[in-house]
Amino acid sequence: MDFLLVIVLIISVVVAVVSTMVYFNSANMKKQASQELQSMRRETVEAVQSNIATLSNIMVASHDKMAQIQDVRLSDVATKMERITRDNDDKLQKIQMTLTSQLDKIQNVVDEKLQKTLEDRITKSFQQVAERLEQVHKGLGEMQNLATGVGDLKKVLSNVKTRGILGEIQLGAILSEILSPGQYEENVAVRPNSRERVEFAIKMPGIGNGKVYLPIDAKFPGDAYGNLVDAYENGNKEEIEYAVKNLETAIKNAAKDISSKYIAPPHTTNFAIMFLPFEGLYAEVVRRNLVEELQRTYKINVAGPTTMAALLNSLQMGFKTLAIQKQSGEVWKILAETKQEFGKFEDIIGNIQQKIIKVNEEFDKLVGARTRKINKALKDIEEPKFDQIEQEDFKDIVK
Repeated sequence: MDFLLVIVLIISVVVAVVSTMVYFNSANMKKQASQELQSMRRETVEAVQSNIATLSNIMVASHDKMAQIQDVRLSDVATKMERITRDNDDKLQKIQMTLTSQLDKIQNVVDEKLQKTLEDRITKSFQQVAERLEQVHKGLGEMQNLATGVGDLKKVLSNVKTRGILGEIQLGAILSEILSPGQYEENVAVRPNSRERVEFAIKMPGIGNGKVYLPIDAKFPGDAYGNLVDAYENGNKEEIEYAVKNLETAIKNAAKDISSKYIAPPHTTNFAIMFLPFEGLYAEVVRRNLVEELQRTYKINVAGPTTMAALLNSLQMGFKTLAIQKQSGEVWKILAETKQEFGKFEDIIGNIQQKIIKVNEEFDKLVGARTRKINKALKDIEEPKFDQIEQEDFKDIVK
């Protein structure tokens, strides 16, 4: 700011000098002007030197003052930085202590939970191991019982008569599970004048209300099938081929026996079913392409437990469809009778409606005639003059 004032002062002096020079430019006053100009120049130089010295002093003083202010501010900043650093150190120390304490607590909680979880899991694992050991012990007992049962079953299967009873029992269980008792019979003499009785026969719908039997007989060539299983286990190709031939022969003989004894149309269907009680045996028959041959040659359909259940379910659906059709015929008969009765009812309602219309017409005639007579009688009655009577009575009261 002071430096600017000095510059402005110098410019003012220069302008004054120039003005003076212009003013004293004339010839007659050159000398005087020169003297005055020299005097003013000296004064100006002295003033400028004085101002420069003053400005220099001011700048030195300002610089010293700025240095002092800067030193003070730097000292304050250093003090504040020391205080902030000290505060931060204290806060960091407190945070570190807090974190250490919390970490210790978390570590203790985690250790407790891990210890508890580990103890629980170890206890649970020991319990499971004990239970599994108990189950294993129980399973060993069951396996021993099963081994005994298998031995008994082997004894049963080694007996031809017992094998037949086994297949018959299994077939009866499947039939009783799917069909109702009235849909099949047991130990039926399907061929007239014959003592041969088929194990089971399904009652199929015949002509009119008659019935036709579908013969089902269980067969189990246990010896031939057992030999084939043993041959498979031994892996001997020749034994397998020999056992397969024996099994095919046994199956064909069984089919021939069923066909000759139990197929007797029109008392039975033109085919019968041979039930094989084991899926493995049925699979061997299918694998050897015996199903088509038995069906074509002996009119025998072969069925295992699964296919037997599927066949019976299909028959059950057919029975339900026939029952629905029969009931539908009865419903149509009832609807026809209802339609006939409704026609009669419509005729009766029509007659009643005609009679009601006739009665209404007669009632209207009667009411109209009587109404006209009553109205005519009422018109003959003279209407009293109530206004005139009231005025005369009022005059009498006033007098």
